[in-house]
Amino acid sequence: MANDTKERILAAALEMFSRNGYAGTNIRELSASLGLVKSGVYKHYESKEAIWNALLDEMIAYYGEHFGSAEHLPPVPDTLEGLADMTMGLVNLTVHDERIVMTRKVLTLEQFRDARARELATRHFLTGLTDMFTHVFTGMMEKGLLRQDDPKMLAFAYTAPISALIHLCDREPDRTEEAIAQIEAFSRHFIATYGAQEQRMDPRPI
Repeated sequence: MANDTKERILAAALEMFSRNGYAGTNIRELSASLGLVKSGVYKHYESKEAIWNALLDEMIAYYGEHFGSAEHLPPVPDTLEGLADMTMGLVNLTVHDERIVMTRKVLTLEQFRDARARELATRHFLTGLTDMFTHVFTGMMEKGLLRQDDPKMLAFAYTAPISALIHLCDREPDRTEEAIAQIEAFSRHFIATYGAQEQRMDPRPI
């Protein structure tokens, strides 16, 4: 029961932090949203900072398990079509998974205030994506699916515009469908450009 309450507190905190930021969230409102008194929250977490740090720990674990991380690298696709499918699967997850969306909003808001949030934002928005696709592209080159090139530079070139379009979905949710279609078109253009000659696929969306 205690663990359930702790999880409810973290879930409510994530929602409030993503909407109001850390400074704009107070324990009284958080407690009221859960039908608790302040002492009921403090029974599980000694301060708002303790809730914040527990939430960051949970963010890392959830993101790594569901999206990927250095410890949870995706399998290398066996076809160019597999790269497109993997990419769109990750995009749909990160755009539609409510916890990941709120996590991204929290990190965007708090990266200038909190050192851990800044490090996580850099990892999730830049270095982690580059590392993940460096692994994928290296493996695809070894399988003869992509032409030989610098896999890290290709990973950066591939993930930067996709990441920018995902942030567009957060800023302007009514453009989500447009952004996802643009990501798919870009993915297929990239594959048509960098796929090994004998492996290239039609860049047009199916």
